[in-house]
Amino acid sequence: MSFASRLTRHPIPFSTARGEEGWAMLDGVDAALHPLITGTAGSSPYLSGLILREAAWLSEALNAAPEDSIAALIVEAARLDHTTLDHGLRQLKRRAALVVALADLGGLWPLHQVTQAWTDFADACLNAALITHVGLEARRGKIPGMTEDDAHRFGAGMVALAMGKMGAGELNYSSDIDLICFFDDDRFDPADAMEARAAFIRATRRMAASLSDTTDEGYVFRTDLRLRPDASVTPVCISLTAAERYYEAEGRSWERSAYIKARPAAGDIAAGARFLDTLTPFVWRRHLDFSMVQDTIDMRQKIRDHKGLHGNLKLEGHNMKLGAGGIREIEFFAQTRQLVAGGRDLSLRKRRTVDALGALAAAGWIGADVAEELTDHYTHHREIEHRIQMIDDAQTHDLPKSAEGFARLAHLCGTDDITAFRAGLAQRLARVEEMCGDLFQPGKAGGGDVAVPPEQAEIVARWPTYPALRSERGHAIFARLKPELLRRFQRAARPDEALLNFDSFLKGLPAGVQLFSLFEANPSLVDLIVDICATAPGLSLYLSRHASVLDAVLDGRFFAPWPGTQSLQAELAAVLAGSGFEGQLDQARRWQKEWHFRIGVHQLRALIDEEAAMAQYTDLAQAVLGALWPVVCDEIARRHGPPPGHGGVVLGMGSLGAGRMSAGSDLDLIVIYDPADVEQSAGPRPLDPRGWYAKATKTLITALSAPTAAGTLYAVDMRLRPSGRQGPVATAITAFAHYQRTEAWTWEHMALTRARTMAGPADLCDRVEEVRRAVIADKADPAKVRADAAEMRARLAAAGRAGSTWAIKEGQGGLQDIELLGQAVALASGSDARATAAQLAHAPDLGWLDAEQSTALIAAHGLFARVQAATRLLTDSAVDPSAIGEGGREFLARVADAPSADALAVALDEKRAYIAKMIDAVLGAAPRKEP
Repeated sequence: MSFASRLTRHPIPFSTARGEEGWAMLDGVDAALHPLITGTAGSSPYLSGLILREAAWLSEALNAAPEDSIAALIVEAARLDHTTLDHGLRQLKRRAALVVALADLGGLWPLHQVTQAWTDFADACLNAALITHVGLEARRGKIPGMTEDDAHRFGAGMVALAMGKMGAGELNYSSDIDLICFFDDDRFDPADAMEARAAFIRATRRMAASLSDTTDEGYVFRTDLRLRPDASVTPVCISLTAAERYYEAEGRSWERSAYIKARPAAGDIAAGARFLDTLTPFVWRRHLDFSMVQDTIDMRQKIRDHKGLHGNLKLEGHNMKLGAGGIREIEFFAQTRQLVAGGRDLSLRKRRTVDALGALAAAGWIGADVAEELTDHYTHHREIEHRIQMIDDAQTHDLPKSAEGFARLAHLCGTDDITAFRAGLAQRLARVEEMCGDLFQPGKAGGGDVAVPPEQAEIVARWPTYPALRSERGHAIFARLKPELLRRFQRAARPDEALLNFDSFLKGLPAGVQLFSLFEANPSLVDLIVDICATAPGLSLYLSRHASVLDAVLDGRFFAPWPGTQSLQAELAAVLAGSGFEGQLDQARRWQKEWHFRIGVHQLRALIDEEAAMAQYTDLAQAVLGALWPVVCDEIARRHGPPPGHGGVVLGMGSLGAGRMSAGSDLDLIVIYDPADVEQSAGPRPLDPRGWYAKATKTLITALSAPTAAGTLYAVDMRLRPSGRQGPVATAITAFAHYQRTEAWTWEHMALTRARTMAGPADLCDRVEEVRRAVIADKADPAKVRADAAEMRARLAAAGRAGSTWAIKEGQGGLQDIELLGQAVALASGSDARATAAQLAHAPDLGWLDAEQSTALIAAHGLFARVQAATRLLTDSAVDPSAIGEGGREFLARVADAPSADALAVALDEKRAYIAKMIDAVLGAAPRKEP
């Protein structure tokens, strides 16, 4: 479609005579375009001059679609050579400037299409200049091993990164172009690298001159090369290796922000893309990076100081880009939030400001209404900016300083109501300043000092000596936080306990800037820390070691419904994809710790009960196993070939198999494989199936339990495998079935009642489950099981711990005692039930208990399990009621629905004694051991 058929708006001529003069120069143009041409020529001296100079070409172009005109100009740019480059680019620029301006002023294109078309044209000009001048160096033999054809195909190893608005496809009308030029030194022998470097430096300088030098034909694009690493001392083109070293060692916050929009625009595009991939950890930090907010505040302050942009908003001469309520404030608003959270959320990694606002709204970081309103203001601001620049082709963002200048600008914007135009503009600037202003208000000390009792003052006095507060910046941020922290601790039910636990948390932090910035930006996290410190000292200690898990609290999913095992496993698999094995171990640990922390917080705040917490801890462990087992097998396959036979499965035993894990549970595992008559794996270093799966099992143990920079996942116990420590770490399914039928002890059959497959091929998992059920059915001999279970209970009593009020797991009448009876009941009755409650329900069928006793035993097991799960959240060691504080004791009472911890202690002792007698009646009295 032509221009005329798509016209939706037009400027009003500020000078009618100048407008008509421009119209008169055109020939054969649709009369419907008269308002657009006269309004443009009559309000913009620059565009009027271009119309006069390119009248013949423009007359034809106006009969075509603007998209086709721009595409044709881009094709022409690619055909230029060193004899036509400088003249040709300037002619093409004049024509492109007309097409883009008229499509913009006439409303044919929305803002994003205007800026993208201008950017596409700039890319074409840049590429033409780069390959021409690199090609000339190659033709003269100055780039070792490269030809002129190499320059045309891939820049002979040189790449120009477009930064800023060009990188984002947001180039403004009279913008300069920010470039960083590199060459791929891996393409050259070390002995030739310096010669190639010199050639690329020359080519870069000549490329910039071809684009930015002003001649009697004008210029193409002003070119700025100063964003390169350490620009004051480095040449205009440096090696990619040198750049990587710089950003790794010295990269600054403003450079992180700049690289949000970076894009390979010309030359060796593939090398540029690889380089940007290497910078991903530099730009996008793994943890929520709220310290970036202060860096942005500092950057904004420096810009305003340098430009003298302080004071009340005044339209005359106001800078639409850098001034109050201007374009940069919206860009900072978006970019800062992108850098804060983009390391965790890939959806936020957008180059365009409008796209970033939309992504932030979709991810819940800002409201949809905020994104919509800021997008509207940003679009309006950018259009005003374009029209300011269209008037005289000046690289300026300043509003006019005279009444005549404002009138001209308003006419170019399509209105002659100057008063309304000014009022609307002022209103928009003020609104943007209001919306973005919170980001730029530096934190102030939180209300002065807070008086605390002497014993608390002694604790607070120690804080400046802790590692987290030794840096000047960490100390400054914490100084702003401390008054409010102390006020909130004073409001806690037990302020002394809460503050003491916070002291342990603070002392354990290795650094503080990131975390304190996180607290400052998110006051709700301070409430959570106070809550944890007042209730769960074990959880606060965990936090000091893994403070990054607090990032998860700000994730919109932290309080969402539990996703379940399959969704968790799929999410972890996606997190691990594409990384090396060592990196995958770290990623798995960070991911698991965040979900593990979520369960603990939900449990602590009564968002879930202990039954749900146990199920969720189990889901999480199964998801980790399900995602890590394929990773482990891939790692072994890399050296020894794919898994021989039909693969291997991971069998969960104990609390994992039964779905009853708590915060500190380890993993009882067995690995079973099917060799399927395969003798060796098919790989560089083949192994027999036993050796292959033994390596895989040992690697799995390492993957789960070895400490890395991100900590550990789980302790692993493999002693329940056939023949225990003397047996192979992985067992063939036929050997496993044979062992269970002919060699295993009754206690091993009892353990099998809680077994459940966690990972591996579905068909092999089904076969292992068939073996489990068949063995249980085959060994259902009530008399033998009862006698063997009694003997086993006696041995455990003689060798094990006696248990106590709060050590509810051990000893006669404790949790393990009940679970042992449940396993015996399941095996004796041939039941495939795994959960203790479901197992005990079969006791009346055997005549071991009556229905009332069975119900009482099941209820006691539920109570003991809830208390055990709660104590493991509070502390990793044995519970000392005096050490967990009143908050912890109240938590235990709440879990058991008891009036107090003391009342709960009495109930637990009475219940244990009653249960011990009940189990004695079934399995015989075991020797009592003093606590």
